[in-house]
Amino acid sequence: MKKYRINVHGMTCSGCEEHVATALKKIGAVNIDANFNRYEATFELPDDVGIETAQKAINEAKYQSGDSVLIESDDALVLGDEGDYDFLIIGSGGAAFSSAIKAVEYGAKVAIIERGTVGGTCVNIGCVPSKTLLRAGEINHLAKSNPFVGLHTSVGQVDLRQLVEQKDELVSKLREEKYVNLIDEYGFELIRGEAKFVNETTVEVNGKQLTTKRFLIATGASPSVPNIPGLEKVAYLTSTTLLELKELPKRLAVIGSGYIGMELGQLFHNLGVEVTLMQRSPRVFKDYDPEISEAITKALTDQGIHLITGATFERVEQEDGLKKVHITVNGEKRVIEAEQLLISTGRIPNTEALNLGVAGVKTGRRGEVLVDDYLRTTNPRIYAAGDVTMSPQFVYVAAYQGGIAADNAIGGLKRKANLEALAGVTFTNPSVASVGLTEEKAKEQGYEVKSSVLPLEAVPRALVNRETTGVFKLVADAKTLKILGVHIVAENAGDVIYAGTLAVKFGLTIEDLRESLAPYLTMAEGLKLAALTFDKDVSKLSCCAG
Repeated sequence: MKKYRINVHGMTCSGCEEHVATALKKIGAVNIDANFNRYEATFELPDDVGIETAQKAINEAKYQSGDSVLIESDDALVLGDEGDYDFLIIGSGGAAFSSAIKAVEYGAKVAIIERGTVGGTCVNIGCVPSKTLLRAGEINHLAKSNPFVGLHTSVGQVDLRQLVEQKDELVSKLREEKYVNLIDEYGFELIRGEAKFVNETTVEVNGKQLTTKRFLIATGASPSVPNIPGLEKVAYLTSTTLLELKELPKRLAVIGSGYIGMELGQLFHNLGVEVTLMQRSPRVFKDYDPEISEAITKALTDQGIHLITGATFERVEQEDGLKKVHITVNGEKRVIEAEQLLISTGRIPNTEALNLGVAGVKTGRRGEVLVDDYLRTTNPRIYAAGDVTMSPQFVYVAAYQGGIAADNAIGGLKRKANLEALAGVTFTNPSVASVGLTEEKAKEQGYEVKSSVLPLEAVPRALVNRETTGVFKLVADAKTLKILGVHIVAENAGDVIYAGTLAVKFGLTIEDLRESLAPYLTMAEGLKLAALTFDKDVSKLSCCAG
């Protein structure tokens, strides 16, 4: 078999990818990876089938074949015979450390290049600091308004400075234990400075040129700022600087209510701040099923968070210490005033300083590094992983991809990244967790769909907690009854979703969930009750009768 990469013009969606793959399969191609974002396809052909046959098949499928290259074997590298390093990694977050550790295990000479703080987003300015403060906010909120009659709790004034100092201590401790200390433990090198490509085998750092056989780009992403008139003249906050505040504002306005804006908005609401979340989309979490959006919307609004959807942002101004956001909603002009303004409208990859063009590495419209299923960029010597590729922005995805990149770049294993059973969690209260296909996505992929929706008030654990706003939703293949997607809005949904992940990953069926023994008075029991809901009214079952 010979492996080829060929440019394919005319692909615009995943359906186009399938059409190209089908055309290539008919001529005997295997291991096909068609990608409309990169306008190319890679595949292997039997030795007696020429590339001209593949080009003809693509053209007959109504796409236009372009230049092709024969890809050399991806066998494991011969280590240590030339260059300063075997593997240079730019960035020092989850993807970088996972990849470095794996590469060292292969015997490679490895170095990580970092221009800022070691550890990347998660430990320094993302998951760890936000979640520890979220927990503080939850405790404050419950003390202020617990749901139990006869239980009298109260709160004092929140000292944000002390909370932030405690958060910083935790961040520093985990950074040392989980990142910095591992450098000597595994024996790779840390180079401090900013890396800039000179050519496909060389980068310059602090005026010194370093050569290597393989690269990994793992530089992460940073908060993006929308183009709203006047915003450049206003002292706004990002997800990074918000977590550094030492005093609570009276009011916080948030532009953008994705998972970051929603978590941070609820955090400050729970600490006693009046919070307004604003977004352009007509409903929150628009990529989720409507039941999920409706449940989290009800939860947030019942808690007293102001939620504005369908907003057009006209301009932003600052006057007498107040930020004023001028918006239009359903034709009505409004002005939202707050002492602090958080911009939470997504993230952009950190690629501007890398000089990727000289290395033959292509980027997408947002500046993201384009990679194939093996995490290779358009230069087969250079790999990329994590947020810089605009893959799902979770540290566990970055670490997973980093390990695959090392296996392929150093070990020659040809491992593909597979995120089909990827679970995502938003750590609000109630939290939102999802894995697999939504009902809409399942139908788009051609499934005949069967779904069940279980309100949280039907879950005994929620009843005893006296927190019943939420929902369980299961999406299944109507023919095979296999679980295609699990979607939850509930307390501890992030803990429950791992069971859903296993159901999706290993093709469990509705009947498998029904027949499992779910511990009574756990939130996870909601999965079994949701499975029963496909053809039973669970409100008419006795406790544990499932």
